[in-house]
Parts: sequence; structure tokens; C-alpha cells
Amino acid sequence: MKTPNIYASGGIDRAAKLREDEGWVAERLADPATRIAAVWRSRNLVDMAGEPTPHLQPPNLALLAEARATALLGLVDGVAHFVIDLSHRDEETLGEIGHFEDLRTVGPLMSHDDGALMAYARGMMHWHLAHLHCGRCGQPTEPRQAGHVRYCTNADCARPVFPRTDPAVIMLIHHGDSVLLGRQTVWAPGMHSVLAGFVEPGESLEDAVAREAFEEAGVEVDDVTYHSSQPWPFPASIMLGFSARARSMELNVDTDELESGHWYHRDELLNSPEDETFHLPRRDSISYRLIRDWLDGAG
Repeated sequence: MKTPNIYASGGIDRAAKLREDEGWVAERLADPATRIAAVWRSRNLVDMAGEPTPHLQPPNLALLAEARATALLGLVDGVAHFVIDLSHRDEETLGEIGHFEDLRTVGPLMSHDDGALMAYARGMMHWHLAHLHCGRCGQPTEPRQAGHVRYCTNADCARPVFPRTDPAVIMLIHHGDSVLLGRQTVWAPGMHSVLAGFVEPGESLEDAVAREAFEEAGVEVDDVTYHSSQPWPFPASIMLGFSARARSMELNVDTDELESGHWYHRDELLNSPEDETFHLPRRDSISYRLIRDWLDGAG
């Protein structure tokens, strides 16, 4: 087994069967041992004293009552953990609750399990707020099964909606001792990364890798090989990592997709200046993991 990517495999027991037990869920929400995470406009409630950690509180009846969404995350060492969304609150009222931070800022500084828990919480609340109304008839939905399904309240529809995540492929394309890296204009100055794109309906993951490589850089690939995956709740993706071998080093970069795309030799990346002239992706991303494993001969 490879070491799990950041935000993956957090060690929580998701307790799927217990979600259906309304009595057990109600008891846990009244149990002072239970811990509640909070999300505000996709930011997590964290304790910033020293190393950032999730700010987990015992149940607060007032906050639970006002939450726009609530979901059971699962059990950690037998203790129930829930998440609530407080996005309706004005920012100036947050001080009485605590400090909310973007996970992309604090996640890399957290322990592996804490980062995974916060990513899970963020993803669940994003899904809830995106499905407050039925996509079929437009009527309000209501949560059930401890926040892991929403049902349309229109009796003639009653459509269930389950948490969704968007599959995206991300691939390290190599040729000999070089890899293909691209850059988008919206990225931080100097940042370069591997190619990626969303999987389309009716498409296999391998086909998506080949299509995205050709569309973005004009490269035909083979030897598509799975590497690992990473939940990426920014806002709701699962990144499916692959490597692939380019048939040639000829490029035809689509500048509508990428600002630039170039081949980089292994030695260039090993001696990357890591500054605004050139640097590799964020250390908490699977894109960095793909590059790092390739450089270390483990890709």
C-alpha cells in the first residue's frame, strides 16, 4: 500500500449503518462527549493556537438549531463526530464561535487524520448547500439518514439525492527522463503542474487521460497506469492520479486551456528554484505527489 495522499484515509469509522438509527443519532447529538465541527462558507472552524487543529466542540443546542445543515461524519475512537454549516451567519458574528480558515491554507499544517476529517466535513457541507432544492421539480429538500441523503419534500416527486463528488483525472506524462508540465494564468506566479481534467459521461478513466493529454497539449499517450487518488473538496472533486508515456515529445499546446506547456528534464525539477520564476505544485496536492514519486523512481 502506498502512503495515503493528504486528505485521504483519515481513520474515521463512517458508521454507515448507524446513520439510519434516528434514536441513536439523536442521543449522540445530546451527548456531551460528541464533537461538532463547523463550516462557514467553505471555511473550517480551527484552533490556531500552535499547530492548526480542528476546533471540535461538544453539542451546542443553539448552534445545532440554527445550522443550515448537519451531518454525521462518523466515529473517532468511539466518539461521534458531526459537522454543521453556519454559512448564513454574518462574518462579524463569527468571533463568538471561533476562527474559520480555508483548508487550503491550514490543511497542509495539520496532522494527516485532522486534515482528512476537515476535508470530509467541508465536502459534506458543500453538497448540502448545493442541493437545498430538488433538481427535478425545484421543491425544497430535507435531510435524512444523519445528513447523508436529501429527499424532495414534494410527495409526487420524493426524489432522493445522495452526496456527489466529481471525478477528475490528473496525470504525469513522461517521455524518457522528462515530464510534461503546464501552467494556467490563474495560478500563483511560477507554479507549474501536471495536466488534469474532468471525466465526461460515457468515458473511462483511461480514455479521459488520453483525451485531456491530447486536447491540452496535443500529446498522444499509452501505458496509462493508475497511481493513487485524493479527495479534493475544493469544492467537490476526487482526483484520480495516473502516469502515462508520451509517444513523442512534440507539443501542440491549447492556449485556451494552458498559458504554457513544456517538457522538463528530471535534473531541472530536482534543482527547481521553488520561487516566483518556477515552482512545483502545493505540497498537499496529488499533483506534487505524482511528480515527487516520479523523481524518486516510485512513480
